[in-house]
Amino acid sequence: MRIEGKGLVEGRTPISFTFDGTRYQGFEGDTLASALLANGVRMVGRSFKYHRPRGVMTAGSEEPNALVTLGFGAAQEPNMRATTVELREGLWARSQNRWPTLGFDLLAVNDLAAPFLGAGFYYKTFMWPRRFWERVYEPLIRRAAGLGALSGAPDEDRYERAFAHCDLLVIGAGPTGLMAALSAAKAGADVILADEDVAPGGRLLAETIEVDGISGAAWAREMAAELAALPNVRVMTRTAITGAYDQGTYAALETRADALARRPGAACGTFWRIVARRSILAAGALERPIAFANNDRPGVMMAGAVRAYLNRWGVAPGQSVVVFGNNDSAHRTAADLDEAGVHVAALVDSRHYATCDLDVPFYPGAEVCDTQGRRALESVTIRSAKGEERLRADCLAVSGGWNPSVHLACHMNPRPVWNADLLAFLPPENALPGMVAAGAAAGDFSTRACLQGGARAGQEAARDLGFKGGELAVPMAEDAPCDIFPLWQVPGRGRAWLDFQNDVTVKDVQQAAHENFRSVEHMKRYTTQGMAPDQGKNSNVAALAVLADATGRGIPETGTTTFRPPYVPVPIAAIGAGGSGKGFAPERLTPSHDETRQRGAPMIEAGLWYRPGYFPRDKETHWRQSCDREVNMVRGAVGVCDVTTLGKIDVQGPDAGAFLDFVYTNMMSTLAVGRVRYGLMLREDGHVMDDGTCARLGAQHYLLTTTTAAAGQVMRHLEFVHQALRPDLDVRLASVTEAWAQFAVAGPKSRELVNGLLDAPVGDATFPYMACGAVRLGGINARLFRISFSGEHAYEIAVPARYGAALFSELVARAEAMDGGAYGMEALNVLRIEKGFITHAEIHGRTTAFDIGMQRMISAKKDCIGKAAAARPGLVEEGREQLVALKPVGAVKELLAGAHLFNAGDPATSAHDQGYVTSTCFSPTLGHVIGLGFLKAGRARIGERVRMVDHLRGSDTLCEVLDPIQFDKDGGRLRG
Repeated sequence: MRIEGKGLVEGRTPISFTFDGTRYQGFEGDTLASALLANGVRMVGRSFKYHRPRGVMTAGSEEPNALVTLGFGAAQEPNMRATTVELREGLWARSQNRWPTLGFDLLAVNDLAAPFLGAGFYYKTFMWPRRFWERVYEPLIRRAAGLGALSGAPDEDRYERAFAHCDLLVIGAGPTGLMAALSAAKAGADVILADEDVAPGGRLLAETIEVDGISGAAWAREMAAELAALPNVRVMTRTAITGAYDQGTYAALETRADALARRPGAACGTFWRIVARRSILAAGALERPIAFANNDRPGVMMAGAVRAYLNRWGVAPGQSVVVFGNNDSAHRTAADLDEAGVHVAALVDSRHYATCDLDVPFYPGAEVCDTQGRRALESVTIRSAKGEERLRADCLAVSGGWNPSVHLACHMNPRPVWNADLLAFLPPENALPGMVAAGAAAGDFSTRACLQGGARAGQEAARDLGFKGGELAVPMAEDAPCDIFPLWQVPGRGRAWLDFQNDVTVKDVQQAAHENFRSVEHMKRYTTQGMAPDQGKNSNVAALAVLADATGRGIPETGTTTFRPPYVPVPIAAIGAGGSGKGFAPERLTPSHDETRQRGAPMIEAGLWYRPGYFPRDKETHWRQSCDREVNMVRGAVGVCDVTTLGKIDVQGPDAGAFLDFVYTNMMSTLAVGRVRYGLMLREDGHVMDDGTCARLGAQHYLLTTTTAAAGQVMRHLEFVHQALRPDLDVRLASVTEAWAQFAVAGPKSRELVNGLLDAPVGDATFPYMACGAVRLGGINARLFRISFSGEHAYEIAVPARYGAALFSELVARAEAMDGGAYGMEALNVLRIEKGFITHAEIHGRTTAFDIGMQRMISAKKDCIGKAAAARPGLVEEGREQLVALKPVGAVKELLAGAHLFNAGDPATSAHDQGYVTSTCFSPTLGHVIGLGFLKAGRARIGERVRMVDHLRGSDTLCEVLDPIQFDKDGGRLRG
């Protein structure tokens, strides 16, 4: 079926591939669909419901029929469109939704039962008898559901995630997109041009039209080369923009050329988040079918697709072709076929006024009303004023008009606008902030109009962004007006198909209206029209027209269904790229990790981070020896601890202060620049979510720190508040945890150590407790915070992450020269328990600000999240479990985290439970074991004695209740 002298794959490398066990040959540049058609394979699958034979219908991602499974074993991929699968050596594909074979499918018996399986039959059939549901109906439905199948084995394919920012995103690289990208780039804008095809050009690759005196394909190649040479343009082929989201954010799926994907360890695709200041929708338009009896046979194709296979891939989809349409696209197809020497059996035009200059049988004012053939098209029935006539044909090219690809413009709920002249929906004006539609996506269907629209849109976007540039000359091209006659269905005997994959017919839509499912959304769910993987790209508009006719309404009044992302199917593995194996729970390593391991420190996992437990030295045989030494080192000299793992969230904007007032219990808008404040966050139910610090780095610039384990939770919380609760506030959030390496320097000699590194030393007068600011450290820009989690005079130094390892080494070396050194998590825990500082052992999700003694931090001057809920009587009663410290005074000198507390004379049963222990340690500073816990009415019971009982570990001891702060109660050491 190859046509000599046609196509863009002629003379390229031959490629062998397998389909349903049979080996075929194609060429480099073929798709699986074009190669199958070239080999005369016409039936490639079965429909979902009736298992009717199906063939290739389109040439792009809108394909509803030709879905295949690629590969085998763990790597098999179901539901891949043969029209977009690039042919590669050794490709192995098989058809779907058939058993046992494509040619002999036993489930095709469903087609004989079609009168009983109409729209909504399952709602009426599977209700009685009720007891049949679980044992009969549900198992059968589940077994029949779906098309292709996964292997069930873990897929080893690897995807990547990537982010990109640009001034202008151009969606689609057809004539419109190429002109838009070039005009904006010439003006100086940073441009990303994305297209789902393997090469720029769009429909120019599928047509014989000329642009500027050369073929459209050659012109597209020249434009693509010119764009690729510009430093401010990124051309992204094989990249489908799949969704449009808030604030100019777009999702995109980039698939790699298979040669890359087959390399061991190489990613087979990338899921992009692209943030664009402006965007141009140049996604073109999709040709739609016409519904008539038996219009679903293999060999019935879209007219534009027939041209694409002929002109781009050099393949004639049939030896004798009937062309049927209601617009000039049918005439272009007939002309291209006739010029290539393919027999055109008839050109059928439903427009009675149409004329034809071609030397082919012409039927104006006629319609195709039926087809014949079971596994493939054999003949076509034409109805005209003279009656019905049957013609032998193995291909029927149909054009019912063009639907602009408005999907992305409607992903945030705007509705498209009906255009009665074009008989199509167009994107609404200002559908998305910063987006404009151009070219065929905006209803300009001629090549000249597309070129002009693209150039104009690119220039306007660049000017809107503040760039200045001269106008771009628009090349000459065909400028034929659009002429179309309304024709959605042809009356006749037999089923006329609208949704080819889900087997939805005109009768099904009419039945839905008859049963009062008049809303387009109800009709969709009742019939399943538009719910197949193609998302109704072919069928939606025709189905709306049929519903409008059935309900006596116009198409605009009938409306459209909701457009939702993704525009094309996206593998879950791509969306969650990196989220398997170690990527699901990645090992997060600090900048000091290598040196930490060299020093023999055992690692503790904390919120996916690996942190040192302690740093053993010679002659230390037990972890307690190392821990005690490190605690004494911090209390008596100086210690260094890597605290990079703390969550760091950058908050900026004119309303940053007001936003933080709303999320924190205390005031942050009154915080002076260069100062830090401890803050508490509540959940909406009034319970504590996290604590941390808030540093004000500038008038509109804050930096928040969170606990290590809650960094992700707090970031999600802030984003939710910004998007859902306070969208009125002008504020931006960014997680910068990994961008900064941060180290705590604590102890009486901490200032001496820090000043030895800073270009300009600090003192109490210039840098008091809870101060922050920018500093220079050996010529490097850094940040310094005077905050303490140890109760000692302390600082935290933050540098860009790439300097972290070197700074840690230098800090530890200098600390060791001062009788100090590095300390780990065990010592850090002892230091904070001595001081009564809390972690998520205490704020574990069931405690309130009242429970931890911080109720006064809930400001009375403002509202905040959780404030009203936290004031509920049950959350502030004095009998609640309150934070206290504990010291064993009985015969057993131990405390166990998780143990429960009881009154001294009560039995240790749940009915007498008084509280529990959260954290424990041996304090070398105090000389005994100490712990934190919650005790009923604990603040009023300081000095009392209670029992600590752990039945699981067989421990029972008497404890004294103490104030949570057991070291430096007045804070003189950390402030001095």
